[in-house]
Amino acid sequence: MTYDDNLIRMANQIGIFFESMPDRQEALNGVATHLKKFWDPRMRQALLQQVDRADANGIRDIVLAAVRAHRAQIE
Repeated sequence: MTYDDNLIRMANQIGIFFESMPDRQEALNGVATHLKKFWDPRMRQALLQQVDRADANGIRDIVLAAVRAHRAQIE
């Protein structure tokens, strides 16, 4: 498993946790806040590069939506 695969797996786990929230905007904010608080800047940059790929390679929809909606916060 590559470094990027591990990042995607971890981001997806965060997404799964927040998907259960009834308020979608709160969930998206929760994903973004978690990434900002607990991920090293290099990890966030690598995830952003994966999100920017045309196919977004296995990243859950909630993670993609959170990163796209709150990109400035995550950067």
